[in-house]
Amino acid sequence: MTSNDHDSSSEALSTAQESPRRGGSIVLVLVVAGAIVAAAVALMTLGRAEAQPFILGLLALLAMVGLFMLFAFAAGIVRFADRAADDPIMRPIADHAFDGLAVTDSRGHVIYANQVYLSLTGAANREEARPVERVFIGNPDVSEAVFRLLKAAREGKRQQEEVRVASPDGVHGRWLRMRVRPLGTTTRESKYSVWSLADITRDRERQEDVFQELQHAIEYLDHAPCGFFSVDAAGNLVYVNATLANWLDHDLAEIGSGGLKLGDIVSGDGAALLTSIPPEPGEVKTEVFDIDLKMRSGKTMPARLYHKLAFGADGAPGASRTLVISRARDERLDPQRAAEVRFVRFFDHTPMAIATVDKAGAVVLANARFAKLAQSLNPAVNKSILAAANDRDRHLLVNAIAQAAQGQGDIAPVEAMLESARERWGQFFVTAVLEDEGDSEVAIVYILETTERRVLENQVNQAQKMDTIGQLAGGIAHDFNNVLSAIMMANDFLLNAHKPTDPSFQDIMQIKQNATRAATLVRQLLAFSRKQTLRPQVLDLGEALSDIDRLLKRLIGEKVTLEMLHGRDLWRVKADISQFEQVIVNLAVNARDAMPLGGRLTIRTANVTAQEAEQLSHKGMPAADYVRIDVSDTGTGIPADIVDKIFEPFFSTKEVGKGTGLGLSTVYGIVKQTGGFVYVESEADKGTTFHIFLPRHHAEAEAEQPEAAADTAAPIEPAEARQRAADLTGQGTILLVEDEEGLRSLNARGLRSRGYSVLEAENGIEALEVLEAQDGAVDLVVSDVVMPEMDGPTMLKAMRGKNPDLKIIFVSGYAEDAFDKSMLSATDQFAFLAKPFALSALVAKVKETMALE
Repeated sequence: MTSNDHDSSSEALSTAQESPRRGGSIVLVLVVAGAIVAAAVALMTLGRAEAQPFILGLLALLAMVGLFMLFAFAAGIVRFADRAADDPIMRPIADHAFDGLAVTDSRGHVIYANQVYLSLTGAANREEARPVERVFIGNPDVSEAVFRLLKAAREGKRQQEEVRVASPDGVHGRWLRMRVRPLGTTTRESKYSVWSLADITRDRERQEDVFQELQHAIEYLDHAPCGFFSVDAAGNLVYVNATLANWLDHDLAEIGSGGLKLGDIVSGDGAALLTSIPPEPGEVKTEVFDIDLKMRSGKTMPARLYHKLAFGADGAPGASRTLVISRARDERLDPQRAAEVRFVRFFDHTPMAIATVDKAGAVVLANARFAKLAQSLNPAVNKSILAAANDRDRHLLVNAIAQAAQGQGDIAPVEAMLESARERWGQFFVTAVLEDEGDSEVAIVYILETTERRVLENQVNQAQKMDTIGQLAGGIAHDFNNVLSAIMMANDFLLNAHKPTDPSFQDIMQIKQNATRAATLVRQLLAFSRKQTLRPQVLDLGEALSDIDRLLKRLIGEKVTLEMLHGRDLWRVKADISQFEQVIVNLAVNARDAMPLGGRLTIRTANVTAQEAEQLSHKGMPAADYVRIDVSDTGTGIPADIVDKIFEPFFSTKEVGKGTGLGLSTVYGIVKQTGGFVYVESEADKGTTFHIFLPRHHAEAEAEQPEAAADTAAPIEPAEARQRAADLTGQGTILLVEDEEGLRSLNARGLRSRGYSVLEAENGIEALEVLEAQDGAVDLVVSDVVMPEMDGPTMLKAMRGKNPDLKIIFVSGYAEDAFDKSMLSATDQFAFLAKPFALSALVAKVKETMALE
């Protein structure tokens, strides 16, 4: 079929669709049926032979009629009526629609078009109807839009375009909205496309008029003689007019694009005033504020703000409408207004929160710092100052305001806890004001937050308390060591005098065990007071922790899972390995006790650089390189009210008899004496973490120290001690200096029992006299460190002045570092023995020291 034939058939189809609806008749069907039945009955009256030609003729006639009807239906001459298509309501809707409508087939031929479409496309009748692409062909302003529409039509999609079609004179034109969509969702219907054209020229002109009016309004507002801005609930400036931007020396391009916030243009705490308006659902409020605006250069400008804010039904604030009037000229033109501006600046920029209140404590006037304080506490503070104080202390503030309402002066400051999610404190200064007739203000209240001061005071008090307890513990430990030394020495004599088969031998052994246990408690006290003897060495903490892995697993039991996570390339530290292991063991035991039903114990190690240490919130720890050890458990946690007391000696949350309360105090003392820091973080029912920071060891710094100083008080080599342990007898003269008479006599008795000649002295002065009387014939001096009249180091200097080669052993209940080594020169070498000690330890140390060249 040619294109012309196709156009003819399409037009015929369109004409057939436009013709009046053909009606059917049931009467005609009944007449035809009746005629056929009558013919059949008439033929039945004839004989078979006579009726046969007529029957064949009738059948042939019916067959020919049926054949011709099929041919006519196939050719489209006759078709069955579609009642849905011929609906008398739907058809007029399309014909008389406001928009132009057209339907095209898969080849783009128009098979239907209404009158509006014909009018918009310039067609005189339906025979001249053309598709959209043929109507606007050659128009460069429309061609791209039409191309996108055609592409959508081929793909069975919806598409809309708005184009401007120029008139022939090139001046007047019109705007058209073009739409295309498939006819339906079935395969057959999707082959047809429905096009619609609408003339929207008047709408576009109306929009352009509105836009022009808006442009004029913005221009008028931008260049008004006063400033204007709008800020949203999040504090973002959504609009600032050109006048205000010029005053503040800001670029308008930065505003409205997330570049500026309210705090960028308001000086000090003035932004808190604008956001402190109490919300009232559905209300619109306008407040007047005298504040300082901040220029981009940092300078300030006094201004009066008329701040209008609308609240939604839920009380949420919308964007503000804020008018700004510069008061910079007032300072030059009007002295009274200049004084007012200066007072407002003073009032708003003072670092203390100030508010005037009535008899009930309701806030009448407040400065910016008060508004900022209210935001951090509770918005209700903006209405009543009583809401700033905690319920526990609120009555104190009520009484102070009541005194001011009565005109009393010299009202004592009120120290009260603030109403806050965390512990905060404030000091309220209440001053009475003269009440004029009708004046609701009765008092001025000044609020100074004292939280940081109280925290600092608590820290200082805690440090002083810990230091005082440490000194007390050290002093007690020193005295206890003297007592324990005498007990252990006498006990050794008893053991030497009794055989294991003696009835009293077990009692003597019980005394020895209890004395040893007491000595352990004393060592823990010395550890807390940081006066114990340490033998530091360079350690790799990863290896040190791995060595005690099996011990820790036995200690914590099977219910608790141990996990060790070591950082890579850990720095070295310098610490006493046995004391460090004691720290980890004490923390592991505490963690086990906090997890009675089982849990997880995690030990982590990592390097912490000086920059990272500076960013940590741990107070008192200087910025330096550290190795960090975290010991975490998943136990019950430590209550917040006792977390500051856990390092105190004898403080324990365990039942009586299940702990000495020295475990964590020992940890504290060892870490501090090593030069490190320990902190704790705990949350109820979630666990506890101890953070230990040990300073990084620098090998080059240690290498610069004099070798003689490094050899001072050098420990006995275990191998040499074991070689000489078999024979503890010896010969020589020993000068024993001890102010405790009982302990001195026991030590002298023990040394004499091993073959030594012993001279005794009560203090340093008496020892010098004995040494002079012996004319220097003394092989070894065994002396206490702390003695009346003359201490051990001073005595050593005097003795070395006469005999530089004199050997000495210092014994003390304090640590080796507890006395001032600066009194000794680098060449004053000595040995050290910590109290309490057994007789065997004393004679072993004496023999070893006398054997040294």
